[in-house]
Amino acid sequence: MSSTHQPLAGHAALVTGASSGIGLAVAEALAVAGAAVAVNYHSHAEPAEKLARRICEQGGRAIAVQADVSDEAEVARMFDDTAAAFGRIDVLVSNSGVQKDAMIADMSLEDWNTVIGINLTGQFLCAREAVSRFRGQSPQGRPARSAGSIIMTSSVHEIIPWAGHINYASAKGGVRMLTRSLAQEVAVDGIRVNAIGPGAIRTPINEDAWGDEDALERLLKLIPYGRIGEPEDVARAVVWLASDDADYVTGATLFVDGGMSLYPEFRDNG
Repeated sequence: MSSTHQPLAGHAALVTGASSGIGLAVAEALAVAGAAVAVNYHSHAEPAEKLARRICEQGGRAIAVQADVSDEAEVARMFDDTAAAFGRIDVLVSNSGVQKDAMIADMSLEDWNTVIGINLTGQFLCAREAVSRFRGQSPQGRPARSAGSIIMTSSVHEIIPWAGHINYASAKGGVRMLTRSLAQEVAVDGIRVNAIGPGAIRTPINEDAWGDEDALERLLKLIPYGRIGEPEDVARAVVWLASDDADYVTGATLFVDGGMSLYPEFRDNG
């Protein structure tokens, strides 16, 4: 895709959970930045395939690839398909996630396991596969200073407790330490590992929090910057983290939240 500045030219990226919301915006932004992009989806092929076609029509390179990130064999196949299409993998954006909300007395073990399996175990499986691929690639022809970049999708709820959403918050707390511990482990290999921490972003997964005027007013009380985030806000941050502009950044969570993680309830109680 044509752009006056393409910091990811020559890179090959895989974005999981890229058929809607943040993942779709990230995949598109990576393509605009010059990367070849594998657009992963689980159940909804049409939007992923549509995005891949649009990227190709605009001069970029993209494929749509189906996989369940909580399934070990499917993760390996997804990476195989990406490497076969592009010859290498330089960037993983591990974005797949779900919510199955309930108070603890009403939360089933199935809903706990589903959220942990996709939001945490899925990120582990994808990160493990990415590290193996990065280590196995020749440094010749490497498009970046690093040997590879992993960007996890976390949340402000890696640090903010969230009653009624303990499976989701527990998974995101796990992603925080997965990111930091893995970054510590693989820095010696020249691999960078970071996370993105979105706050309230206008996506289908949380439409009940912004979809009408009253809900949006309540939500904005939690956002010091005074507006809800857009998927593109997160996408631009991911492009930066994936690029050489962030080459000395590893083990960090970059919050994209309009200040939500600053606990705005305490503004008048200091």
